[in-house]
Amino acid sequence: MSTTMDSGTESPKKVDRLKVTIQRFGGHLAAMVMPNIGAFIAWGLITALFIPSGWAPNAKIAELVDPLINFLLPVLIGYTGGRMVHGRRGAVVGAVATVGIAVGAAIPMFLGAMLVGPLAGFVLKLWDEKVGSKAAPGFKMLVDNFSAGIIGGAMAVLGMLGIGPVVQGITKALGSGVQGLIDIHLLPIVSVLVEPAKVLFLNNAINHGVLSPLGVADAEQHGKAIEFLIEPNPGPGLGILLALMVFGAGAARSTAPGAIIIQFLGGIHEIYFPYILAAPRLLLAAIAGGAAGVAVFSLTDAGLAATPSPGSIIAILAVTPKGGYVGVIAGVLAATLVSFVVASALLGFGRNARKEERAAAVAAGGPVG
Repeated sequence: MSTTMDSGTESPKKVDRLKVTIQRFGGHLAAMVMPNIGAFIAWGLITALFIPSGWAPNAKIAELVDPLINFLLPVLIGYTGGRMVHGRRGAVVGAVATVGIAVGAAIPMFLGAMLVGPLAGFVLKLWDEKVGSKAAPGFKMLVDNFSAGIIGGAMAVLGMLGIGPVVQGITKALGSGVQGLIDIHLLPIVSVLVEPAKVLFLNNAINHGVLSPLGVADAEQHGKAIEFLIEPNPGPGLGILLALMVFGAGAARSTAPGAIIIQFLGGIHEIYFPYILAAPRLLLAAIAGGAAGVAVFSLTDAGLAATPSPGSIIAILAVTPKGGYVGVIAGVLAATLVSFVVASALLGFGRNARKEERAAAVAAGGPVG
C-alpha cells in the first residue's frame, strides 16, 4: 500500500521537476534575447522598410540587413550569455567566441550564440576561480587580460570549427525531416518540426534552405506552391501574441501589442520567439496553430507564387495568385484562432497572470488584490 502511494507521489514530483527544468532552460534562453530586443526591432524595421520588397526599397540602406542579422544580433546574444555567467569578463569572451561561430556560417547563428556565449563565460569563470584568483597583485591585470584573450580566442576557434558545424548539422537534420514529411504527404505534421525550429531562430534556414527550393519546383508546374506558406504564415505567432496581450502578465502583456505590429504587418517573426522561450509550453500553441493553418491551406488548395519576404500578411497577399485569396486568408485565420485558443488555455485564461501578480505584490510587501 505504501509502495503504491510512494510511487504515485513520486511520479508527479518527477513531472514537476521536468517542468521546472524546461521552464528554467527556456528562461535562460529568453534572458539572452530579451535584453537585446531593441536590436531585433531595429533590424526588423530596417528589413521591413528597405529590402527590395519592403515599404521604401533602398539598396544602399538594405546593405545593413545581412550584417545585423549575421553578426550583430548573434554577438549581442553571446555577449549577454557570457555576462549572465561571469559578468563583464564573461560578456567579452562570450562576444569573441560568438564571432567565431558567425564567421563563415551559412545561416544566422542565434542558436550557436546561445551555446557558445555562456560556455565561454563558464570556462573563464573556472579559470578565474582556480587560477586567476591566485595571481600576485602586481600581475593581476596582466593575467586577467591575457586569460580573457586566450580563452576568448580559443573558444572562437572552437566555435568556428566545432560548434558551428554541429548547429548547421542540426539544421540539415530538421530540413531532412521536413522533406520526408512532405514526401509522404503529411503536411500538417510538418509544423511539429518547423515551429520548434523557428523558435530556435532556424526559421530562415528551414524556409530558404528546404521549403523555398521545393516551392520553386512546384510553382513552375502549377503556378503556386503551398511550401511558400508553411514557415511565413504569421497566424501562429499572431495568436500567441494576442493571447499574451489578453491573458499574459507583466512585461509580456505590455509589450505584446507592439510585437504584433512588427510580426504581423512587418513580417519579423523573430520578435515573438523570446516570448515562447520564456514560457516553453506556448510552443504547443505554435505547433497547433501551424498545423491548423497548413491543414486549411491543403484543403483549399492554397499556395503562393513566390516566397514572401518578409513573412508579413501584406507580403503574403502580394504574392497570392489571382483567385487564391480565400484559401490563404482562411489558413492564416485558422492558425491565428487555434494558436490563440491553445495559448490562452496554457496561460490559464488569465489565472496564471493573476497568481504571478499576487506573488509579486506579496514579495514587494504591497497589498494583495
